[in-house]
Amino acid sequence: MPLDDEVINTLKAGDMVLITGTIYTARDAAHKKMIELLQMGKPLPFDVKNQVIYYAGPCPASEGLVIGSAGPTTSGRMDKYAPALIELGLKGMIGKGQRDDSVVKAMIKHGAVCFGAVGGAAALISKSVKAQEIIAFEELGTEAVRRLEVVDFPAIVVIDRYGNNLYVSGREQFARMDDRR
Repeated sequence: MPLDDEVINTLKAGDMVLITGTIYTARDAAHKKMIELLQMGKPLPFDVKNQVIYYAGPCPASEGLVIGSAGPTTSGRMDKYAPALIELGLKGMIGKGQRDDSVVKAMIKHGAVCFGAVGGAAALISKSVKAQEIIAFEELGTEAVRRLEVVDFPAIVVIDRYGNNLYVSGREQFARMDDRR
C-alpha cells in the first residue's frame, strides 16, 4: 500500500494476495458521512487516492490485543457510495459479496479492484492488524473510520480492474461442472 495503476493493472481476478501497509475501515454509516462531506464541499477524513477501504467495523480489542475481531461486511451495502470514491482515486475495496454494475463500471473506468476477505475468519484476520487508530466519526463506535497498519492481510482479488468477476465466472464454472454430471 498504497496501490497505484502499475500494481492494479497486474492484479487478476482469482489472485490471492497478502496486503501490507495502511488501509482504512469504513462501513455504510461512515460512507454516508463521507459522501455528505463531499456534497458540502468539505474534505474527506483521509485522502482516498491510491488507498484501500476495508468494509469492516472491528470489535473492541480485548486486553493486550491491538484490535478485536475484524471480519468483512457485505460489500453491496457500500455500492451507492463507492463509485464517487473510486472516481476520486480509491484503488481497492475489501469486503464480501457481489458488487453492483455501477461499481464495476467505475472500477474499469478509473482502475480499481475489489478484494474478498473470508467471512467467519475475523479473529484470524485481526492477527494481521499491527496498529489501529480512529481517525473520523468516533460517534459511530465500531463503525468509525480507522487507519489500520496491516502485515500479510489475506485477501483474494474477486473483481479486477478489467471487470473479470469471480462471482460470475465461478458460477459459470460450477454450472459447467454440474452439466457434466
